[in-house]
Amino acid sequence: MPLPPLPDSAVTVGAHASDWRDAVELAGEALARSGATEQGYGARMIQVIEEFGAYIVIAPGLALAHARPGPDVHHDGLSVVTLDEPVVFGHPHNDPVSVVIGLAVSTPEGHVRSVAELANVFNDPEAIPALAAAPDVAEVQRILTLTEGAAR
Repeated sequence: MPLPPLPDSAVTVGAHASDWRDAVELAGEALARSGATEQGYGARMIQVIEEFGAYIVIAPGLALAHARPGPDVHHDGLSVVTLDEPVVFGHPHNDPVSVVIGLAVSTPEGHVRSVAELANVFNDPEAIPALAAAPDVAEVQRILTLTEGAAR
């Protein structure tokens, strides 16, 4: 099962975030720009972190922001935000974060499937630093496509 599509509108390169909430909101804005979600989805992703903590920081430098399926999710979607300066989420081992992936899914099964696919992508130890250093949208898309294909 492939990852949800990553249109140009869902990628933000070299963004500035003053804290983790800003970083997650940027990922939410990118999901909304791509048409995957309504504008308020970013706030729901922030609520998840406020409630459950920084478990979304799944690898050194990488956060996977998401929320449960809901009426604000139009279709499965992915966003990628790279930060000009890393931010701290409060994870004991994987802070600071320089890449935030936003994930929106329309079904619980889609969530499990997408998280598994992303885990495969980020098994490549070069993927996170390569994404963090990507100079443009095309390079972000290329890295995710290459590592996703290699993970199969």
